[in-house]
Formats: sequence, C-alpha cells, structure tokens
Amino acid sequence: MPSWRCFSYEEFNKATRGFHQGNGRERRICRSVPGELEDGQIIAVKRLTSAASDEHKEKEFLTELGTVGHVRHPNVTALLGCCIDKDLYLVFEFSSHGSLSSHLHDANSPPIAWTLRYEIIVGTARGLHYLHKECQRRIIHRDIKASNILLSACFQPQISDFGLAKWLPSVDSPGCSSYRGHIWMLAPEYFTRGIVDEKTDVFAFGVLILEVISGRKPVDGSHKSLLSWAKPYLNDVKIEMLVDARLEDYDFDQLKRLTFIASLCIRASPSWRPSMLEVLDLIEGSHVSPEKWEMPEVEVEEEDELWSFDDLDECDTPTSSASTICSKEAV
Repeated sequence: MPSWRCFSYEEFNKATRGFHQGNGRERRICRSVPGELEDGQIIAVKRLTSAASDEHKEKEFLTELGTVGHVRHPNVTALLGCCIDKDLYLVFEFSSHGSLSSHLHDANSPPIAWTLRYEIIVGTARGLHYLHKECQRRIIHRDIKASNILLSACFQPQISDFGLAKWLPSVDSPGCSSYRGHIWMLAPEYFTRGIVDEKTDVFAFGVLILEVISGRKPVDGSHKSLLSWAKPYLNDVKIEMLVDARLEDYDFDQLKRLTFIASLCIRASPSWRPSMLEVLDLIEGSHVSPEKWEMPEVEVEEEDELWSFDDLDECDTPTSSASTICSKEAV
C-alpha cells in the first residue's frame, strides 16, 4: 500500500494561498511552492505548469509518482501525496533550507563549513546507494546535481526531483535512452550513446563532490567546465587547489579521501567506476588502497581518448587518467 494520499485542490489552494507567486520560484516545467496544511504541517507543492505540453506533464507526473511514491529513506525527499484536480500536483515534505546549489553559489549566503559539506556528500551517497540497490524497485535518478539536493531543517541532504528517473532492471544491465539533464553532469556513455545504468549517477555524483569541495558551478561564466578545471589538480595530486577559497579550515585527510573517490567516479569508462556501495566503503572505511583501483595501461590510454569530448569549452587543459590521484601516497 502506498504511504502517500490524494489531496483535494481546495487543500492545496488554501495551504499555498492560491499558489501565490511570491511563495515559490518559477522553473522551466514546474513551480514548487511552500504551504501549510490545517494541521500545521509545512509542505512543498510541486505544480506542473502549462509551459510544458500536456503529454510531457503527464509523463513527468507519472514518472515521479511511480518512482518516488514507494521510496522511504532519510536522504531522499518524501512524497506525501498528489492531486489531479484542475492540474497535476505532487506534495512533498518541506525542506526548509532549500537547495544545496543555493548555499554553494548564492553570493549572499555564507560559505558552507567543511564539516557540513562532508556530511552532505556522505548523505547523498547513502541516498543514491539506496535508490540503486535497496529500494523496492531499483532506480536511476539521471539528474543528480546540486539544485536537486535539498537540505532539511538540520541540513540533512535529500535527493529530489525524479522527473527524469528510470526504473532499473532486476539484474545489472545497461539501458539506452536519449540524453536529458545537465550536459556538464552527463557521463560520456550517456552523452554519446544514450547508455544509462547506475554508473551514470555515479559519474554525476563525482562531479557533485568536486562542486561541493570547490564551491564552483559545473560550468562557469566563461563556459569552462568544472571537470576541465579540476582534472589537472587531480592528476598532479594538487588537491588543496580544489578547495573553496572561502573556507578557512578543512580536514585534509577527508579531502584526500573525497578527491580520490571523485577521481574514480568521473572515469570515462563506466566499468572502472565504483558502485555507490563501493563509494560508501571508500568514504567510511578505515583505509583506502589506491592500488586496488589502478587501471591497466591500455585502459588508461582508452580513458584519455574517451575524455576528448570533455573539451566542449574549447579550453586547452591537460587530460590524463584521474586514477593517478593518491598514487604517491595512500589516503
């Protein structure tokens, strides 16, 4: 039995004061506005707007309802219900601190402390592992990025926005799909051939780690990608250069561990990326052995060739295997 319920339009309309424009923020396909139910519960109502076609709205609505409707995990946003009166609506628990993106990139927000950044990365990893392996039906999110990581009242990260999510087969096998999502977060096999599986999310998670560590957007104002900027520092083991300049203090051992994990996650070949279970083992384990993750020389050469797509920003940046990080010293 689903744990969510059907709401009436009158409940939503009253809770959000008629979806007042000042309550939320406009998005390309939908608006999410906060509201308060009669029992005092604070909610977030996602309203699919007329900016999208009816077919697109219905597909996204059914996709998100079908995937997140049975999901229950502290690091995944909780669906409370839906409404199909007059339009299509989904209602979620309200995340009072908004998105991770707003805290990382809003010039008016103070920098997030290192400890909290680390906890956000760990919590997101746990949520992704749950989606990939532990929920009733395996799910690939396909749109992991900072704006889709919401922060609760205690700054607990919650993966949100399942409009692009796909069911995964009961056995491990890749699927094919036209690519959607943020181009700078897309894995090479997804971008070039439309192949998607858990390792597609793993790649995006690797980019997210670098974004959280550095405070930089996936692509900056000069159209230089975060990966193009970060990879030389990863390759040369100059990882301290990756840290957000606004941070006065950080844990160097944690930085070594996270940058090593990121370097594995952003490998061009999905077969050489870790699973999210392995990511958690790398995060929470007492020791990390870089030797276990070394690629054969032929794979390193193929890795360099696959990364040729990365220079979409037309920047001349050195690209070599990200696996060399931590080769000089163990994490």
